[in-house]
Amino acid sequence: MSTPSAVPAAGESRRWMVLAVICTAYLMLTFDATVMNLALPSAQTALHFSAADKQWVVTAYALSYGSLLLFSGRLADLIGRKETFIAGLAGFAAASAVGGAASSFGMLVAARACQGVFAALLAPTTLSLLATTFTDPKERGRAFGVFSAVAAGGGGMGLLIGGALTSALNWRWCMYINLVFAAFSLIVGSSLLTRQPRTGARMDVPGVIVVSGGLLCLVYGFSNAATHSWHTPSTWGFLVAGGVLVVLFSFWQRRAQHPLLPPRIVLDRNRGGSYLAALVIGAGMFGVLLFLVYYLQTDLGYSAIKSGVALLPMVGVTAAASTVGNIRLMPRFGPRPLITAGMLINVVGMALLTRIGPDSHYASTLLGPIMVIGLGMGMIFAAALRTGTSGVLPQDAGIASAAINTGQQLGGAIGTALLNTIAASATTDYLTGHAQGKPGPALLHLATIHGYTRVFWWCAGIFALGAVVSGALLRGGPLPTPGPPTTEPATEPEKVPT
Repeated sequence: MSTPSAVPAAGESRRWMVLAVICTAYLMLTFDATVMNLALPSAQTALHFSAADKQWVVTAYALSYGSLLLFSGRLADLIGRKETFIAGLAGFAAASAVGGAASSFGMLVAARACQGVFAALLAPTTLSLLATTFTDPKERGRAFGVFSAVAAGGGGMGLLIGGALTSALNWRWCMYINLVFAAFSLIVGSSLLTRQPRTGARMDVPGVIVVSGGLLCLVYGFSNAATHSWHTPSTWGFLVAGGVLVVLFSFWQRRAQHPLLPPRIVLDRNRGGSYLAALVIGAGMFGVLLFLVYYLQTDLGYSAIKSGVALLPMVGVTAAASTVGNIRLMPRFGPRPLITAGMLINVVGMALLTRIGPDSHYASTLLGPIMVIGLGMGMIFAAALRTGTSGVLPQDAGIASAAINTGQQLGGAIGTALLNTIAASATTDYLTGHAQGKPGPALLHLATIHGYTRVFWWCAGIFALGAVVSGALLRGGPLPTPGPPTTEPATEPEKVPT
């Protein structure tokens, strides 16, 4: 039995056009993850909201996106991937237009929350469309290589484009730019994508309610910890509630007749390992992009657009490594050596970043480490995205894709909370140990950089742990040939009267 394709097998050129549509849509999502961070200061000035309120522009998106990913992935399996792809694009574009035209803080936050809803619908659909469109092993490698390059490098490109738009135009264009990507994907995708046959998937309503509530509590708890404290009831209370709900969800999935996230998906060693790798990437990438941008702009005095240009070598190496990894290395060695080696390379890159100082030069101190990190990220993305959807049944392609996105989103929330706390604590400890009276600007500068270096060491530790777990969990050797494995139970087909 073969996985139904979103594009007829005869239309080879059509499949590559579909890849362009998928990558454009996903690039829009990865842009949006970083582009709005650069627009926030200008938006705050224009709409007159407080610094405390500013975090809600980010949190509103994260809450709706993170909590609805698994539901949306199963919805794509249930009603069709073309339908969810088109609906996700149209909704995200509409929400972006409203956000760009926002005349008040409430209007902007509501638009960001709606963006998160449609991003949750769109993100797993793009990956499941990719997995079901390219079934030939050689084509699949090239397609996943291109997609991995977009997924890994989109955040850095978002910093560059966001800086350019904010500097040359204004913050509203960081929202309006999404309309360009969405228009191309909508127009071309509507004509190229075909309706796929029903897969036999079923919706697990109790599972949706429990896991969506659990993920919402976890994302909110970690977001609150990043801006307030781990000791406040609004942090630990939501984290405890989220943990309880996720545990209940795991028990329910073993008993549900049509589980939302079938245990056979996550208990496969390769797929489970790829989901954990996505979580590590989500946490570790935060340390690179956010704190490195802080250092470039706050400490070295780079503009927003210059910071984006400074990260371009990392984006380029990531794109090249993910493409080569998928085309050349994955077919020969499989995911374990790529993910494990990528994690270890990132350990080296993060350790090298700890050499930063108040007067560091880009070429001698930053260029080498960020290119090393780009190599590691490319290798991990090359293997993790492809492995996470490998060997799944047709009715599970959407939910398997959603599991990867959920891991990355949850990792980002954990990284935001953990690394912000570490940076603040390290800065305070440095001032306590060195200040004689009121600290001056030079000492504050050194304390801030000390906080950054502490974060980079922690990121190195996170990637080292990821290397150990990945090496132990992932199987050796290449992935099996695409197509549902015969050893996994399939959903029993409905009986048709004769």
